[in-house]
This record gives sequence, structure tokens and C-alpha cells, in this order.
Amino acid sequence: MIILMGVAGAGKSMQGRLFADEHGYAWVSTGELFRVLVTGERRAEMLSGKLLSDEEVIELVDKTLKLIDLNEEFLLDGFPRTKVQADWLLNEVKAGRLNLTAIFNLTATREVVKKRLLARGRQDDTEEAIERRFQEFETMTMPIVDYLHQNGAPVYEIDADQDPITVHDAIMDLLNK
Repeated sequence: MIILMGVAGAGKSMQGRLFADEHGYAWVSTGELFRVLVTGERRAEMLSGKLLSDEEVIELVDKTLKLIDLNEEFLLDGFPRTKVQADWLLNEVKAGRLNLTAIFNLTATREVVKKRLLARGRQDDTEEAIERRFQEFETMTMPIVDYLHQNGAPVYEIDADQDPITVHDAIMDLLNK
């Protein structure tokens, strides 16, 4: 399993698609799952920038992982984002259900993220929501990247301000070492 982490707009989905197309890997994007499967009031809250609970996220990821061959390499995009989610993931690795190849933290500046997200034109990509996502990423998710590394996960920082092919090449270089 290769995990792609980073703030919204860092290019996780772009890299997930590149890997899926180039290598035939399954690509599990929590953002895409949420947009497709979350409905009703929770969907309205999500579109306003509110995060789903850890229990909701873990349940959705767990159900999705049951649909793919976990013995083959796959990409997990946008998970984990909290300590509870990270602990669940580490426990799944420790139990032998999941094999963790690498975690790539795609780092991008506020300016690049804002430009990318506003350009894609999704309903939930307002300036206010983008700023809130960046703040949540810095306060909630960045410590998780450090936590995963401290717990033995192979974490690599990738400059995602670059064009997608350069970012992809940097990831491939690290995977091929």
C-alpha cells in the first residue's frame, strides 16, 4: 500500500490517477468516496468544509478495502488524517492485513493550493473552505505524518508545487531505491 497525504490541492488525486493508469494499481481516494457515498445532511456539512467523524471515515475505508485485493499494491489517497485513523491503520499493518510500502506527503504552498482548487471549480472549493482545509491540515494532519514516521512508517516529503510529472518522477525515484 502506498499512501498519498497532503492538503487538498497538493495533487494526491492526480498522482493516484497516474499510478493507477501507469501501473494498474487500485486507487482508493477517500475524497472521491465521500463525494459519491455521503448523502443528506452529512453531505451538506461536508460540502461546507466540515470533516466526517473518525468512525465514519474508518468504516468507509474498511468497507472499501474489502473490495480490493490487499495482496497487490494499491494507493490510498487522503487517509489517515487523525491519530485515531492512524492508529487504526498501524494496527491493520501490525496485524498483517495491510502491507505499507511508503507514505508520500505531498507538500504545497497556500498560493499553489488556492490556485489549483479555485481552478477546478468544485462547489466545496470556496476561498473560505480552502483556508479552513489548509488550517485543518496543518493542525490535524501534519502531526499525523510525524506520528506515522515516529511509529516506523516510511514517510517521504515531496515538493508538490512542481508539475505533476515531476512529482510523479520524484515518487518513482524513491520507490525504485
